[in-house]
Amino acid sequence: MYELFQAVLTSDEKTALRQFLLILHDFDKCYFLRNEILQAFTNYCHQSEKPTYFYHSSSLGTLIHYTHEIIIEDENTWFVVRPRIASQEVWRLTADFTHFDLMTPKAFLDVSDRLVNRYQPHILEIDLHPFYQTSPRISDPREIGQGLTFLNHYLCNQFVSDPQYWLETFFQALQGIQFNGMKVLISDRIHSGIQFAKLIKPAITLLSELPPDEPYAQFRSHLQELGLEAGWGNNAGRVRETLELLQRLIDTPQTYILEAFVARIPAVFRVVLISIHGWVAQEDVLGRDETLGQVIYVLEQARSLENKLQQEIKLAGLDFLGIKPHVIILTRLIPNCESTFCDLRLEKVHNTENAWILRVPFRDFNPEIINNWISKFEIWPYLEKFAQDAERELLTEFSGKPDLIVGNYSDGNLVASLLSSSLKIPQCNIAHSLEKPKHLFSNLYWQDLDEKYHFSAQFTADLISMNAADFIVASSYQEIVGTPDTMGQYESYKCFTMPQLYHVVDGIDLFNPKFNMIPPGVSETLFFPYSQTEDRNPQESQKIKDLLFQQQDDHILGNIDDIHKRPIFAVAPVTSIKNLTGLVECFGKSQELQTRCNLILLTSNLSVNEATYPEEAGEIDKLHNLIKEHHLQGKIRWLGMRLPSQKIGEAYRIIADYQGIYIHFALYEAFGRSILEAMISGLPTFATKFGGSSEILEDLQTGFHLNPTNLERTAKTILNFLDKCDANPEYWQETSQWMIQRIRHKYNWESYTEQLLLIAKIFSFWNFIVPEANDARDRYMEILFHLIYKPRAEQIIGQHQQRYAHIYK
Repeated sequence: MYELFQAVLTSDEKTALRQFLLILHDFDKCYFLRNEILQAFTNYCHQSEKPTYFYHSSSLGTLIHYTHEIIIEDENTWFVVRPRIASQEVWRLTADFTHFDLMTPKAFLDVSDRLVNRYQPHILEIDLHPFYQTSPRISDPREIGQGLTFLNHYLCNQFVSDPQYWLETFFQALQGIQFNGMKVLISDRIHSGIQFAKLIKPAITLLSELPPDEPYAQFRSHLQELGLEAGWGNNAGRVRETLELLQRLIDTPQTYILEAFVARIPAVFRVVLISIHGWVAQEDVLGRDETLGQVIYVLEQARSLENKLQQEIKLAGLDFLGIKPHVIILTRLIPNCESTFCDLRLEKVHNTENAWILRVPFRDFNPEIINNWISKFEIWPYLEKFAQDAERELLTEFSGKPDLIVGNYSDGNLVASLLSSSLKIPQCNIAHSLEKPKHLFSNLYWQDLDEKYHFSAQFTADLISMNAADFIVASSYQEIVGTPDTMGQYESYKCFTMPQLYHVVDGIDLFNPKFNMIPPGVSETLFFPYSQTEDRNPQESQKIKDLLFQQQDDHILGNIDDIHKRPIFAVAPVTSIKNLTGLVECFGKSQELQTRCNLILLTSNLSVNEATYPEEAGEIDKLHNLIKEHHLQGKIRWLGMRLPSQKIGEAYRIIADYQGIYIHFALYEAFGRSILEAMISGLPTFATKFGGSSEILEDLQTGFHLNPTNLERTAKTILNFLDKCDANPEYWQETSQWMIQRIRHKYNWESYTEQLLLIAKIFSFWNFIVPEANDARDRYMEILFHLIYKPRAEQIIGQHQQRYAHIYK
């Protein structure tokens, strides 16, 4: 970057830079974000009659396109540039335009604090960089999120460099696998890696003399004489294949062999999935808008995990010993459960043999049980005690320790960290959606927002859990490091300020192999293509059709004058982020869209009086006003009711029967489950280009990405699709089939679970074979927890006692 800055300062472009910054000075603000910078530069180039190449290819143009933030001070101008993904630098331009200086993160955070008049000279600095210095590190930004592949290469290289040492440690890792104190794979009769390696060929020879389908029980004693216990396979052919993979791995270590071998090793039997703040149950538990997606996700995750573990245990031959997988969804027990089952301590997950929902109550410091549901923004004071109580419950239910803990969302991840630290077992984090990047300037103005959102506790919890985790599962690449134009969710934790609380100068190593991308699946029992008519119930279909188009109800607004128009369908909670108001405004401003389409919205609420939060009430009121302002009566239908997933699935299919489309118009979307649901149903789907949702549609060449801030362009994109459908009757069908196949091939639970378990095993081997010095890191996390997180969380208790006295009744 230094050369680029010098090219600007030592050429005629220095004058252009000066003129451009003078334009920024005319604005009544000092802080500019990327979109504002680009728009201002576009206007400058137009007004100055600069040639086209100047905007795109000049040194100044290149600098501006790399710049993500500009801060203007009286004496200096600060540029936050991002020349590459996951690489951010801060440069200061002096007032006399003679020098660009590379600045430290501390200097930038200080100037950010001064910007909001909350600077203090001495402030806590959080720096996690030292704990990653000795870890292997990905070098290519394009490979971020592929930690499994990286570790496989690294381990194989280590095998080659010192085969005797690595054979011994690999043997010890395998020998340490057990279930309830019972050895699997290797008995105590084998004492070293060399002895173990010498036994592999005799075992393969023995197995070669048996029919491939010979059950394990028939030759078990022969393998035990060699020192091999159950777990290698369920028949002679399977055991032989596994041992041959191991022999090849020892002889010629290669990544695909290592992955194939580890996938066969039964090392995970008991799994805890933590999802705390929702109404986690199976009937009538859609609860609040903030909890809708997570309940569906975690139940599908549990079913898929138990099914996959059953397959692995059976193929390993361990069902012969009565070993069964055990999956527990750990959540909160809510006594005032509003006619749901959320007050039951234990509930079996439907369509599983041994997957359960375990509910543990929140307690205050008295300790009294908290009876009512509490928002995800308010639950922070209860999590430490919850983790302590949950640990005892889990040990009882499992009759021992779990093998893997998977946290979901910020609260679940913090509890996962506390349990993992106490039980000394691997921890996986799944954030789904981090609040910090969703709320613009939420860290900079945290003091103004803390009474409502408690970001100081949440952002600290995020730092603790993401650094303590053994591995992190992200749904998309953008979730980690964004795009060339936008910063990733995890990347936003790399360097930021919480004025007058702390500075994070290095919050996470994005190049660490702990990051792994595994997109989730979607239930094909509930959500399947509209063309699968044999799986659809005609009576139920008619009921949902009437609901969508004709039925009168107090929770339905609007009548459709012409139901034969192509429907535009949207399913989302009424929040500013989900931006249904933007979609209605887009529809209202386009007469051609209104002529050719109907707009159907499915939300949770219709009335301001039913809103849970002031923000929701404001958005609902705005929707009503937009409908009146644009005279959309007869063209729009708004269902303000919570439907079970089965009915939502049929709603997607009915919209597809009418050859409609689905639109996800969020201002930002980390991933977007409803996008998967609509696509697998066969609906051509348009989604916001901001966030990980754009990756779901990345291979589709004919623009289905929307910019929700550009309503005119959005209307043109939709109309362009409709024109193609009218010109070619097969085009809608072709797009529909592409959508279905895209989800089936990439976003399915079988692939998700297979990858999750494989990563868990690889990281378990990794932690055993190459133990990192995590003690210092763990102590650092404890300091953050006790000195920052707990005091912030305890303040919320006092606020609860004043504002929500009914919680303590």
